[in-house]
Amino acid sequence: MARVIIIGPGHPLRGGLATFNQRLAKEFIKNGDDCSIYSFSLQYPSIFFPGKTQFSDEPAPDGIQIHSVINSINPFNWIKNGKHLKKERPDIIVVRFWIPFMGPALGTILRHVKKNKHTKIVCIADNIIPHEHRAGDRTFTRYFLKSCDAFITMSEKVFADLRKFEKHKPVKLIQHPLYDNFGAIVPKQEAREHLGLPPSDKIILFFGFIRRYKGLDILLKAISDERIRNAGIKLLVAGEFYEDSKPYLKLIEDGAIKNSVILRTEFIPDQEVKYFLSAADLVVQPYRNATQSGVTPLAYHFEKPMIVTNVGGLPTLVPDGKAGLITEPQPEAIASAILRFYQLGENYFIPHLRTEKQKYSWGKLVEAIRELAGNRES
Repeated sequence: MARVIIIGPGHPLRGGLATFNQRLAKEFIKNGDDCSIYSFSLQYPSIFFPGKTQFSDEPAPDGIQIHSVINSINPFNWIKNGKHLKKERPDIIVVRFWIPFMGPALGTILRHVKKNKHTKIVCIADNIIPHEHRAGDRTFTRYFLKSCDAFITMSEKVFADLRKFEKHKPVKLIQHPLYDNFGAIVPKQEAREHLGLPPSDKIILFFGFIRRYKGLDILLKAISDERIRNAGIKLLVAGEFYEDSKPYLKLIEDGAIKNSVILRTEFIPDQEVKYFLSAADLVVQPYRNATQSGVTPLAYHFEKPMIVTNVGGLPTLVPDGKAGLITEPQPEAIASAILRFYQLGENYFIPHLRTEKQKYSWGKLVEAIRELAGNRES
């Protein structure tokens, strides 16, 4: 049995990182390890947070100790937590890295931990080079990376970006595990009834926080394509705006697609996720750029075909013509892919999805972390 600490967001913070960390902790605990999460008392100053709230009003997950103690902007707090974790002497620290802003806090904490000459530090890197660039990114990233012993990436793009900074430390590329903690598949008609959606319409889904790099504007232009409108296809947008909504609303108005777009642009609570995925025929990820996406393993879990754009790590996760379709991040190309999906039919993809989803295992991720922790550089 190992003592494992995960450093990263956890309840009451909300979002995909917290969901991931909590699911990973449960996997360690299931395997007999002592695992807890060290989360943030202050993750982002409110001025830097684009959403409505950083906090969930859902109950805390059962059976996981979550310590909300890290203040991302207070150096005295970093030193205090670093010294505490040094004394705790966990066998493994799994630290999440997704944005350079966190580099100084996490890097300082981990430098103190390493002084105990015992704890192995494995980073799960969601991004190395961020989607939106800011001054200091490279310096903060480099400072953080030097505090880690080994790395896991979940896309070839992040793997390649990491190697630009760290050329020798061990790295494993592991598929993002399935988000299997949102419940079972709901029959499509039941899901649509729950959400108040038309029972027999053709409905495609854009799911997740709305930011420019995710390309919702490109998808809205695709929906305004005359071929899509003639086919009676509707777009369900489920997720909170993380930037100004006005340009998107103007695209809907200018494209005369108000009747073709269903907006549910609030944060989607965990217990509602299964209904949105189950209600859709298809999940579309029209990203301009990407490393990997948490929406992909979510779609696999709910056995929903995907259309993804040919950017970053997305194409390697969705075999073309099997788990979904790959297209270019352009309105006409996306519209053509949507039409092709409906020509093939949803059932065409289901056997492929069921085969492909077997690759996405939490057990494989835990095994990789253990191997890397035993392969520390001297």
